[in-house]
Amino acid sequence: MTIGLGDRRRTILLVDVDAHARKSLRLALEAADFMVGEAASGAEGERTAVRIGPDAVLVDLIADPHDGAKTLPERLQSRGMTAPCFVISAAADALVGAVGLHELGVAGVFLKPADAPVIIRTLRTRLGVDSGPSRHAG
Repeated sequence: MTIGLGDRRRTILLVDVDAHARKSLRLALEAADFMVGEAASGAEGERTAVRIGPDAVLVDLIADPHDGAKTLPERLQSRGMTAPCFVISAAADALVGAVGLHELGVAGVFLKPADAPVIIRTLRTRLGVDSGPSRHAG
């Protein structure tokens, strides 16, 4: 339990088939005072998003095999969710040139391996979270 953070504490949903990548990023996000939900596939991510109502979603493209023509960000938008969805993928370079990210409901792209400090700064900025010292800073 985190006491005294009030409305600064935000929930992030990580969707990635790679358990090690999820754990590494989860630990960094938790150290930066984010609450974190996890899913190993797009379908699990959609169910988890409905359950926890994340403030932002980080999804690896490999974890989101196309469900028809819709990606996870599109499926979440169709459910009325407004949380920004960020792609985190080794294939991001190919994606950026191939499709209109905004049309897919993607707020931004991070390249793997994930640079946790960059992701944390981006999330804090996008979500309007005070970027004060982490509770784990020492």
